[in-house]
Amino acid sequence: MSQFFQIHPDNPQPRLVKQAAQVIRGGGVVALPTDSCYALVCQLDDKAAVERLRRIRGIDDKHHLTLLCRDLSEIAQYARIDNRQYRLLKAATPGPYTFILEATREVPRRLSHPSRKTIGLRVPGHAVTSALIEELGQPLLGTTLILADDDLPLTDAHEIRDRLEKLVDLVIESGSSSTVPTTVIDLSGEDAELIRTGRGDPALFGL
Repeated sequence: MSQFFQIHPDNPQPRLVKQAAQVIRGGGVVALPTDSCYALVCQLDDKAAVERLRRIRGIDDKHHLTLLCRDLSEIAQYARIDNRQYRLLKAATPGPYTFILEATREVPRRLSHPSRKTIGLRVPGHAVTSALIEELGQPLLGTTLILADDDLPLTDAHEIRDRLEKLVDLVIESGSSSTVPTTVIDLSGEDAELIRTGRGDPALFGL
């Protein structure tokens, strides 16, 4: 049976943020809101939790997972970024964008794309998500909360609890959530490539 926390969207209660971080450190998988739609997240270096997350989501190791980072400097620990990429990232973070970049050795091999050695990264602009990442002191590993048989992401915390209460360890409610996922931009090549149009405006990248 999953826990259910109601956390203020603008002023997250420190006590609940700490408790949520404890769930994640203990190997938990958590459903939480972001500045796009709900995501499933777990601890970066917890192999068992990552495998659970993939099973719940119905995806294999060829599907990019995303590191949710505190800021641009943290992204640079996990991805190789040149000056061109840095300027683009600076203009779009924090915000509803996911970037595909070449992974560094800091990223466990099992988390990067098996053939391309790339990883998805983002800096979410949501107070609750940001507070949780800060409390953990490292990125969260996550994926959009859209189940295998669904066409759209789940956006209502109570529905998420009803459908996933035996699969996830915690559901966080924090006000209304968007139904639109992030815009995904591949910056791993010479030119930016639009992979998915979502909440972020791709025109920022000339796309």
